[in-house]
Amino acid sequence: MKFSESLKSNRDFKNVYSSGKSYANKYLVMYVLENGTDANRLGISVSKKVGNSVVRHRLTRLVRESYRLHEDIFNSGLDIVVVVRVNAKEIDYHKMESALLHVSKLHKVISC
Repeated sequence: MKFSESLKSNRDFKNVYSSGKSYANKYLVMYVLENGTDANRLGISVSKKVGNSVVRHRLTRLVRESYRLHEDIFNSGLDIVVVVRVNAKEIDYHKMESALLHVSKLHKVISC
């Protein structure tokens, strides 16, 4: 069951960056903004400073999979942008999952 879609346009990312609220931990920065619909939209940003394309894509997949498996506990109607920090370059799936859940709890966007 798919509840969310992706943020794709640069305008949407800029809107979340400028109007949204952000919290961070060692590995991730999360920006959240209400979008007025009943579905979430997820955007993931990994800078070239983090590593080459293989590393960046791996981190993107880790974030996307962590979100997908816990999608049902997230509140609805949110635009979420996750920025991966350089420290996350070497982490495994379980650390990425706990980092994502940690910043989600800081935002109070998950129901657990």
